Amino acid sequence: MTATDETHAPSSAAAPPRTLAPALLVAAILLLALNLRGPIVAVSPVTGAIRADLGIDAGTAGLLTSLPVLCFGLATPLASALLARTGLARGVLVALGVLLAGTVVRSLDGLPAAIAGTLLIGAAITVGNVAVPVVIGRDLPRQAGAVLGMYTAALNIGSMITLSLTVPIAGASDWRFALASWGLLVVVAAGVWWWATRSLADAPAERSAGEAPVAGPVWWRRPVVWGLMIAFAGQAFAYYGVTAWLPLLLGDRLGMSETAAGVSSSIFQIAAVVGAFGVPVLLRLCPSPRTVVAVVSVAWAALPLGLLLAPHGWAVWCALGGAAQGGGITVIFSLVVRRARDLTENRRMSALVQGGGYTIAATGPSVVGAVHEATGGWSGPLLVVFASVLVLFTAGLAASRRTV
Repeated sequence: MTATDETHAPSSAAAPPRTLAPALLVAAILLLALNLRGPIVAVSPVTGAIRADLGIDAGTAGLLTSLPVLCFGLATPLASALLARTGLARGVLVALGVLLAGTVVRSLDGLPAAIAGTLLIGAAITVGNVAVPVVIGRDLPRQAGAVLGMYTAALNIGSMITLSLTVPIAGASDWRFALASWGLLVVVAAGVWWWATRSLADAPAERSAGEAPVAGPVWWRRPVVWGLMIAFAGQAFAYYGVTAWLPLLLGDRLGMSETAAGVSSSIFQIAAVVGAFGVPVLLRLCPSPRTVVAVVSVAWAALPLGLLLAPHGWAVWCALGGAAQGGGITVIFSLVVRRARDLTENRRMSALVQGGGYTIAATGPSVVGAVHEATGGWSGPLLVVFASVLVLFTAGLAASRRTV
C-alpha cells in the first residue's frame, strides 16, 4: 500500500517476544517497498514501445498502469484473507512469488499476457500494502515512526529507480526484457524477507479486540468519511494519471529522448519524500489542517498548470507536484486518524477511503491517455489532472472542518 497505509500501523504492546535482528527486518521491509510501486511505473517510460509492439491505443496502454491500482481498491479483502490464513511472513513470501510470476508473464508475447501479468502484479502488491504496516507496528513498535518514514521514502525511490533505468535497459535489449529484469529485485527482496522473518512467530494478522461503540452517527453516515474518500480519490487519480504519462508528455512537449524523459520524470517520484516528512511538521505548526490541505493542493496544481503554461520550467513543476503528492497522502490519513472516534472506526474509515479512492483512481491512466488520444495534445490531459486536484482541494477542505 501504499504510503496511505503507513499512518495506520497498529500498536503491538502485547506482541509476544521475538528473536530477530531489527536492522535485518528493516532492510527486508525497505527492499519489499522498492517492489511495491516500481513494477507499476516501470511501464510508463516505455509506453511508446509497448503500444507500437502490441498495436494498442493510449487508453488500452493505460490499463497496464491502472489495473494494479484497481486491485488496490478491490482486492484488499482477499489480501486480508490470505494474511489471516497464512500469517504475515508467509503471506508476503507468497505475494512476492506471485509478483515475480506477474513480472515475467507481463513480458510474454501478446496483450492477453500483458494484462494477465499486470493483474497478478496488482494482486501481489495489494498483499504487501496490507502486510507491511502491520509488521512494522507489531515487530518494530519502538522504531515505528522512523521505519514508516523510511518505508514511505522507499516506495518512491523504487519508482525513481525503475523510471530512470528501464529505458537504458530496453535500449540494450527490448521493453520485454527491461520489464522482466525487475524480477531480480523481487528475488532479492524475497530472500532477505525470508532471512529476516524466519525466526518470527508466523501468526495470522492479529484482530483488534472488541471495542465498545461510540455515541453519534454510524461511522459510514458521517460526512467526513465520504469527504476524505473523495479527497483521496482526487489525490490518487492525479498521481496515477501523471505517473503513467509524464515521461511521454516531457518527450512530446520538450523534445526529450525516452531516456532523458524517464530520468526527468523521476523527480516527481523522489520529491514525494519531502512531502511525506514535511506535512507532519506543518500539521504540528499550523493550528488548522485546512491550511495544510490548501498548501498541498496549491503545490499539486502547480504541476499541471506549470506544464501547460510554462513547460520549460518542468523541473520546478515536477518537484512541487511530487512533494504535494507525497504530502497529500499524509494529510488525508492524518485526518482519518484525527476524525475517527475509536480504533475500530479508524480501521473502517481507512478501508473505505482507500478502497473507494483507489477504485476511482484506477481510471486515471486510462482517462488521461484517452483524452490525449482524442485531442492529439497534452492540454486536455493536463486540465483533467488539474480538475482532479480541485476535487482534492474542495473535498479536503470540507473534510478538515471540525464536523461529524
